[in-house]
Amino acid sequence: MSDLPRKAVTRTAKLAALPLGFAGRATWGLGKRIGGKSAEFVARELQERTAEQLFKVLGELKGGAMKFGQALSVFESALPEEVAGPYRAALTKLQEAAPPMPVKTVHGVLEEGLGDGWRELFLEFEDKPAAAASIGQVHRAVWHDGREVAVKVQYPGAGEALLSDLAQLGRFARLLGPLVPGIEVKPLIAELRERVSEELDYALEARAQREHAEVFADDPDVVVPEVVHQAEQVLVTEWMDGIPLAEVIAEGDQEQRDAAGQLLARFLFSGPARTGLLHADPHPGNFRLLPAAGDGAGGADGPGGWRLGVLDFGTVDRLPGGLPETIGTCLRMTLAGEAETVYGLLRSEGFVKESVALDPEEVLEYLLPIIEPAQADSFVFTRGWLRTQAARIADPRSPAHQLGRQLNLPPSYLLIHRVTLSTIGVLCQLNAEVRLRDELTAWLPGFDPAA
Repeated sequence: MSDLPRKAVTRTAKLAALPLGFAGRATWGLGKRIGGKSAEFVARELQERTAEQLFKVLGELKGGAMKFGQALSVFESALPEEVAGPYRAALTKLQEAAPPMPVKTVHGVLEEGLGDGWRELFLEFEDKPAAAASIGQVHRAVWHDGREVAVKVQYPGAGEALLSDLAQLGRFARLLGPLVPGIEVKPLIAELRERVSEELDYALEARAQREHAEVFADDPDVVVPEVVHQAEQVLVTEWMDGIPLAEVIAEGDQEQRDAAGQLLARFLFSGPARTGLLHADPHPGNFRLLPAAGDGAGGADGPGGWRLGVLDFGTVDRLPGGLPETIGTCLRMTLAGEAETVYGLLRSEGFVKESVALDPEEVLEYLLPIIEPAQADSFVFTRGWLRTQAARIADPRSPAHQLGRQLNLPPSYLLIHRVTLSTIGVLCQLNAEVRLRDELTAWLPGFDPAA
């Protein structure tokens, strides 16, 4: 690949091939079955071929196409296992890797952002990227003061590609359904489009990362790399080693899984309380599991021996007062069985529109299974549990599905909702045992009755 494909016609054709390719393979599969192959064998082969094409197209296009793929990857836990299996490896690849930019293009961006003498800023610079993402790729280097750094370089034309891809994927949303059964594709794409301008702005990202780094400096549980330098299409931060969360998901032992899960939950809820910002891109490619500093002990309440490294602050939600207190109060009242109070809170916040009348007890029954992890002292997040919840809500015949369709998601809660669901998806990928209630009590306003 010579460069980020920028021509709208080329990108549109590649994206259009996804649903068309699926239809073609379905026809091919029917022929195989007529020829005597078992339905199970043909379905498996179909899914493997579809997953392979999905990764190839989304990875090559980068931009909004790859961003869409990364967003999907954290939801694979909700899919039935026979469907999720073939997609898991392909979608997980999008969290850590994609075909790289040509070296000449990288050097051009660095020259434009850092000046003609950009090489003098580095003692060493690796032309081969260490990682690639939806709008840029990361190179390992040594800054002129001797610090190891990560140099994030934005793809030329990334903004145009992002908007073009997401608009095109929006038009294909209904046709893309068979690629990822059980996922509501259209709202996901719409939310990604709303965040495009922020993600392209490295000055905003640098500011958000600096704020996190300052608050979490010397924290026993969370590590955020310092920002070293920032230009229009270049962001230089301290390098972070550690075990990528995708690797922990694939082959980590149970101690690592539980530690990563506890720390991820802690960061999700403590971050807004401590910084006024919500890290809004919680896919595994943005986290590392690190050995604890010093004597190897973790935080006073946390998993000993490990810390969570956090990367990529390109998408954040600004919550000056932390997470809304209504969320904590509503959770606490739901666990206490206070149906009328919960219903009143949901209506006052716009989750139930004035024109809609629901039975408070039925609303409580709808919510309780979803918040089951907050009931126990500790909870094991599994793919099976998440699939059960997804099936309960997605089945058009179920009362939960019918009630869910009458609820509303206010715009101010949209990103909080997606981040929470994505984090739960990662916890289920980890198969982690997490003391979620401890984190809610410590960090979620309104949840602790003693507060």
